Amino acid sequence: MSSITRVTHVIDANDRPVGRLATEVVKLLRGKHRSTFRPNIDEGDFVKVINAGKLKFSGDKLKQKELIHHTGYRRGGLKRQPLHKIQKENPTLVVKHAVSGMLPKNKLRARMIKRLTVEV
Repeated sequence: MSSITRVTHVIDANDRPVGRLATEVVKLLRGKHRSTFRPNIDEGDFVKVINAGKLKFSGDKLKQKELIHHTGYRRGGLKRQPLHKIQKENPTLVVKHAVSGMLPKNKLRARMIKRLTVEV
């Protein structure tokens, strides 16, 4: 078995739609850009996203879209936050949430998301 050489990719998020940026990041994190890609092996690279505060949102997404999560505590534990509030306070969370939603929902997801760093 050969060792994996991981490269660091720097992606500028200035004036780029969130979804388009996230698909590019996921491709690099999973290793789909390599000719030796296997879905059950974690062969992806490190990804650093810069200028996350300058993302572009089309239409009224900033006003209408909400990030939703459940605390897991009780029946009323559903938390909603509008996207414009999160983008203003912590724009790195928007990118990480989009990328995390596109990664496979298995044990490899946690390893892949650790190789992602996002800067404002």
